[in-house]
Amino acid sequence: MISLLLLISCTKKEKENVNTIVSENAEIEVYNFDQLESFLSSNTNKTLVVNFWATWCKPCIKELPYFEAARTKYIEDVRVILVSLDFPEKLESQLIPFVRNNNIQSQVVLLDDPYENEWIPKVDSTWSGAIPATLIINGDKRIFYEKSFSQEELEDEILKFKNI
Repeated sequence: MISLLLLISCTKKEKENVNTIVSENAEIEVYNFDQLESFLSSNTNKTLVVNFWATWCKPCIKELPYFEAARTKYIEDVRVILVSLDFPEKLESQLIPFVRNNNIQSQVVLLDDPYENEWIPKVDSTWSGAIPATLIINGDKRIFYEKSFSQEELEDEILKFKNI
């Protein structure tokens, strides 16, 4: 039996509420784009790999193990965030079971923001909105990829950002 706990962390605006859904072996925060954008602009010592994906996207599912492998291999130097574009109403019935059943250890967030025409160009002006898509950031260096990766291609791109 899956027990779900809904935690709501309120901030100054109702629009900025962050919901965290916790289930057996799966914790998923639900963000709007303004909240997600704070991750994209944060300066840390780690290379940030942000993958936009969904459980209904076969190429996305195929490459998820490569992101998990990179997270494990470069755990000291790389932070992986998997941004799900699944429908919010599928969170409990589809996304949480998928994350749990596939033992995904990277941070997973659900992007719940219906204003995609506003936030897609903020991620990258060239992004058509197709997934999978990945953004890799380290300091001022930022490259966007609207493509699927092989494991080797992903590692090669990560290594370009930092001598790991």
